[in-house]
Parts: sequence; C-alpha cells; structure tokens
Amino acid sequence: MIVADSDVLIDFLADKGAARTVEKYLRKGTLRTTVVNRFELLSGAKTPGQFAKIIQLLAAVPSLELDDEAADAASEIRKTLEAEGNVFGMADSLIAGIVYTNDAILLTRNKRHFERVEGLRLA
Repeated sequence: MIVADSDVLIDFLADKGAARTVEKYLRKGTLRTTVVNRFELLSGAKTPGQFAKIIQLLAAVPSLELDDEAADAASEIRKTLEAEGNVFGMADSLIAGIVYTNDAILLTRNKRHFERVEGLRLA
C-alpha cells in the first residue's frame, strides 16, 4: 500500500511535480493517505474552489486512521529522533507512525526528512 504525503497530493491538485505518480497509484486503487494529511489539506484550502478540489480528491483516497498502535509508534519515533538531536514535528511523527504500523510505503517529496525514521519505507 502506498500512502501519499500532503506534498504529493498538492502536486496532484496543481498538476505538477509528483502528479503523474499520484495518478498512477490512484488508477491502481492502491493509494491511501492519513487523517493527518487530510487535516493538512483541508485546513490549507484558501478558497471554496480549492476546498472543493480537495474534497473531490479525498473522496477517492481513503485515509488511514490514527489508532493507539500508530500513536504509540509516533511517540517513539519522535522521542528517538529528538534524543538524537533531530527535530521532528508532531504531524510528521503521526504520519510516520500511521504509515509504519500499517506496513505501508510513504510517497513523499520530503525524503530527506522522513528517511531519518528507521524502518519507514519511502517511495
């Protein structure tokens, strides 16, 4: 399963960058996102038109939930990285925890950021 980060979903909406990759996984029916990315996209909509496009996209991309296991994994990820002196935000920790516990692959343009998470698979 491929889980799309907000940056690649924004690319898709703007028809640039990773748009073709997102489209490929959409067609296969294997693309997911997380509830955290859903929040980021919806809260970032600046106009009713943007909001409508995001809602249409999210209708086609199911969101993986933040459950207890994912929250626990996210807290360990964040604590481990911060103990090593690496700042890792709460939202990205939650995304990583959800992707990791679902044994999925994160599709992101921000590979340098997420590659610090041991065991997290990236596309």
